[in-house]
Amino acid sequence: MNKVLVTGGAGFLGSHLCERLVSEGVDVLCVDNFFTGSKRNVLHLIGHPRFELLRHDITFPLYVEVDRIFNLACPASPVHYQFDPVQTTKTSVHGSINMLGLAKRTRARILQASTSEVYGDPDVHPQPESYLGRVNPVGIRSCYDEGKRCAETLFFDYHRQHRVEIKVVRIFNTYGPRMHPNDGRVVSNFIVQALRNEDITIYGDGRQTRSFCYVDDLIDGTLRMMESPAEFTGPVNLGNPVEFMMIELAETVLRLVGGKSKLAFLPLPKDDPRKRKPDIALAKTELGWDPKVALEDGLKETISYFRKTLNV
Repeated sequence: MNKVLVTGGAGFLGSHLCERLVSEGVDVLCVDNFFTGSKRNVLHLIGHPRFELLRHDITFPLYVEVDRIFNLACPASPVHYQFDPVQTTKTSVHGSINMLGLAKRTRARILQASTSEVYGDPDVHPQPESYLGRVNPVGIRSCYDEGKRCAETLFFDYHRQHRVEIKVVRIFNTYGPRMHPNDGRVVSNFIVQALRNEDITIYGDGRQTRSFCYVDDLIDGTLRMMESPAEFTGPVNLGNPVEFMMIELAETVLRLVGGKSKLAFLPLPKDDPRKRKPDIALAKTELGWDPKVALEDGLKETISYFRKTLNV
């Protein structure tokens, strides 16, 4: 990798990826429209000779010269992607067309940050890449779920029709420093509420499950995928297969933060998956990747970040 484009590069995952690439001696062009990303996430990189920041919305074409493209641009939390669902779909679909067109012109290898949400509310558990999903195409989450599914379709059709070198990763719940405090995701919600001594809101009975991958592990898997042999296109699941119930996560956050928060139970949102756990056998075999950071260790780092950010 010589010149790398990271779309959504000022976001949670994108900023960690940019930081890692710069530290490895790569020239990075970070592109973001700052809808959910923040300059603060990459402030420490601005001025570095290998880092360049550009405000741009990928639903419009971009003309640059690069060797690698990491396509991470898209709001990824329900609060943000449901705010402007039409734009969310455009980011996945038009944005993918524009980035794939760029990859075709420059002969760059391109990686799509897809999502476990392509599996919908699964009736197969854990979810292997061969599972085709159970997704509502007309619900309030569809702009994200179906947008990402369409993006995968575009990637594989550009690969088959135009021989573009593609990589597709399906990212499961990831957490860590630089998460947006108001993104509505369960880890950031629980930590922020606990730090503010507010009730910790649990949707449903708290027995629905998620698997949480620390951001450093996720970035490692993403980089391994990008540099894997060309014939391995994916899709490949990236996530931590250790499964936790929401009530377990809430109790762990309470113990680590302390404070006086209590648990408050609210109705489960429509189409919210009851279970989510990746089958990562393919990532282990093809990438030699296995997440290393235990949930409690990752939560301590994330809590420390939010303490500083929120001044609590």
